[in-house]
Amino acid sequence: MQLNELLASLADAVIEGDPDRATELVEQGLAANHDPLAMIEDGLRPGMDVIGERFAEAECFIPDLVMSGKAMQAAIAVLDPALKAGRQERSVLGKVVIGTVRGDIHAIGKMLVGTLLSAEGFEVHDLGVDVPEEKFVEAVRDTGANLVGLSALLTTTMRNQRGVIEALAEAGLRDRVKVMIGGAPTSPEWAEQIEADAHAENATDAARIARSLVAAE
Repeated sequence: MQLNELLASLADAVIEGDPDRATELVEQGLAANHDPLAMIEDGLRPGMDVIGERFAEAECFIPDLVMSGKAMQAAIAVLDPALKAGRQERSVLGKVVIGTVRGDIHAIGKMLVGTLLSAEGFEVHDLGVDVPEEKFVEAVRDTGANLVGLSALLTTTMRNQRGVIEALAEAGLRDRVKVMIGGAPTSPEWAEQIEADAHAENATDAARIARSLVAAE
């Protein structure tokens, strides 16, 4: 299979959310000595761009986005050894720590954000749900993250987004990270009130804002 045909097929496999097809294609590409980095940047990633745009336009839904993310992740898992063997590295836009704040166990929105950020080229450290303030601080310190994403789906837990920002300030880390918040009860006004750097309406919005926040640095 020629490289251009392979790249188009990889994008289709991601759009269709087919992990088996995606891994089969990258294995074929490696066997044909095609560039593994090109397969990611020019095949898999454009596919995620398409599905992200469709999700933003309500042309597809959460299960579609999840399956597309799985297809991309499965393919990258096959390509990673080849990248390391050839001493190639994907360009990393930034390091992101994300999590659902203390008291809140909602995970789907956060997971979607993590999937799209990974596809964009961010190194994502997902802390999970019900994450205490000190764990965010520890993760930022340990990973050297320059972006923090805080999810809250309840009005009773959204105040803990403020708590994380205050904890980062107390630890002397606030100036080195941008903070993006999201979740149904949150708003741009709430982000301004708690001195977050940005508010994201949905996963696609979060990926776009993350790029702009890192570019602004």
